[in-house]
Amino acid sequence: MQITKKHVFSLLVILILAVGAISVANAYTGTGFTHNIPSSKYHDMSASDILGKYSDTDCQVEEKAVCTEVVDGDTIYLNNGKKVRFVGVNTPERGVEGYITSKNFVQKLCLNKEVGLDIDNAKNNDKYGRTLAVVIVDGKNVNEMLLKEGLAEVMYIPPSEFYPYNWADASTHIPTSQNTYANTHSDSSSSDTGDYIGNSNSGKFHKSTCSWGQKTAEHNRVYFSSRNSAISQGYMPCKVCNP
Repeated sequence: MQITKKHVFSLLVILILAVGAISVANAYTGTGFTHNIPSSKYHDMSASDILGKYSDTDCQVEEKAVCTEVVDGDTIYLNNGKKVRFVGVNTPERGVEGYITSKNFVQKLCLNKEVGLDIDNAKNNDKYGRTLAVVIVDGKNVNEMLLKEGLAEVMYIPPSEFYPYNWADASTHIPTSQNTYANTHSDSSSSDTGDYIGNSNSGKFHKSTCSWGQKTAEHNRVYFSSRNSAISQGYMPCKVCNP
């Protein structure tokens, strides 16, 4: 059989189609998390309306920048060149039910506005080079808001400065495998007095005299008798009081 240019061209087309099919089959699809919250739920709500439902966060703003693009419900770009991945949460991927609502929610709160970051000190970046952080708008934790609105699921990947189960409530979606982790790694620290105050929400600890420590909500407080005890349980020292 004589091989002609036509045969070679046909083989190349088949090869290209085969490679494309394999790529599609292996494309990242996330965890499969979805939700059916309609985007109309937030259509008539202003950012102030949404923010007003939540208390100020104990997380500390370490740097600020303007959000220039919202990629999806858990990733934004900033005008300082950083790509930020909301730590501890996961929203639906592009093309999956719930993607638009989660994305629009973050756009309403963040797009073209100055946001604060509390960067994960235990792991600053993910494998894609994105900064892992809690995103803070007007003093409120947007990561926490996504969970409590049902727009995201918990995604806890240690090591991490933050423990997102503390942001969840009874309606928050927690994958089965992570339910086990949450139950076996819940904070078991100890007494109602101590030289150091830990914040189970932010994962940081402070001197008992630190103003940030004293601002910690009572239900988030964990007390330690020594610095080593706090560090051994995964808490990070406050950058203000340097315990």
